[in-house]
Amino acid sequence: MATEPETIDARGLKCPLPVLKMEKRLAGLPAGAVLVVLATDPMAKIDIPLYCRQQGHSYTLSTEDDVMAFTITTG
Repeated sequence: MATEPETIDARGLKCPLPVLKMEKRLAGLPAGAVLVVLATDPMAKIDIPLYCRQQGHSYTLSTEDDVMAFTITTG
């Protein structure tokens, strides 16, 4: 049974806060879980993919207006 992915709304927060909030939440999720992180800080486009690569998580990025939505699947 698939559940709706959890969302972290980090819009308006400056890095490293979006990554820190994401890291804390991902630590409690099982492998294969999906987490969506919404961010507006341009640094998130660098920091979140870097974190995902280092931790073995996959992600996709979509952008609407000034909001980036990272859909992260835990590794």
